Amino acid sequence: MEGEKNMKYILLMSGTKAGVDTYLSWPQKDIQAHFAFLARLNKELQESGEFVATQPLDLPDQARIVRAGKDGAPITDGVFPEAKEFLLGYWIVDVESPQRAYEVAAKLSAGPGPGGITLSMPIEVRQMMSHHTEEVL
Repeated sequence: MEGEKNMKYILLMSGTKAGVDTYLSWPQKDIQAHFAFLARLNKELQESGEFVATQPLDLPDQARIVRAGKDGAPITDGVFPEAKEFLLGYWIVDVESPQRAYEVAAKLSAGPGPGGITLSMPIEVRQMMSHHTEEVL
């Protein structure tokens, strides 16, 4: 990939509080298998030179929406309703094509659940803009 113009994509994993609660009730061996799968995928992306970053986020019951109130003071809303979707984590990849970003997203989606059954979690794929507002105008 050296010398080629690559594109950065963010791959967003989202879920509901109910989904997270279900995940937390999995047998420990299944949780460990899922994390081992993610670690293998991260290593594969690092070895291919496509890995930029990944970060899991805190549980949904810790999430808050913040708005500016009077005089810019923060006003927080939370904890969110059970059915609302939350960002659970993200990966940033530097790949040569949108198709490759979709391939990586499909691998993330195929992570194992209880008993090794594929989760097929939806992964949102968005290209990251490289020149801020100039690309939008």
